[in-house]
Amino acid sequence: MGLANEDIRPLKRVEYERLVELDYFAEERLELLEGTLVRMSPQRAAYAAIVQNLTRLLVLALASTGRAEVRVQLPFAATDDSEPEPDIAVVPVASYHAHHPATALLIVEVSDTTLKRDRTEKQTIYAQAQVPEYWVVDVANRSVERFVGPVDGRYASMSRLQEHASVKLEYFPDVELSVADLFR
Repeated sequence: MGLANEDIRPLKRVEYERLVELDYFAEERLELLEGTLVRMSPQRAAYAAIVQNLTRLLVLALASTGRAEVRVQLPFAATDDSEPEPDIAVVPVASYHAHHPATALLIVEVSDTTLKRDRTEKQTIYAQAQVPEYWVVDVANRSVERFVGPVDGRYASMSRLQEHASVKLEYFPDVELSVADLFR
């Protein structure tokens, strides 16, 4: 006999942050998604290389010019019950010493073992947080799924970009990245 869903109370983001401050999860890699603690997957070589390539490209295009901050695998205060740690978050320039950013201009998840979660739960979380652009980099298929236009907790538009394509950032239309460069 298991617990019914109504018997389970989701964890709030402020509660999770307090537990993190108390080093309660010091030995675990976790993120809070829709009130649930979710273990983060180990990083494979191809995944890590793509994160590194994206970081370099976005830092050169945005952070080095002072237009935005590029945060890598750091917490994003998305909603009251979610604090994911996206692979890349492009956020407004600000001081984040006292709190994690709650606004992002672009979020990227690189997916090799988490594709289903990134396309479903995380997509919903980022749309609810009004992130104007969300990418899922599909490692196996060497493509980028680009979601734009958050409306009522969903993205209005999705396009799949293959290696021969390039993508202009929604918030920074003068910045264009080659999809192939992500996989080099």
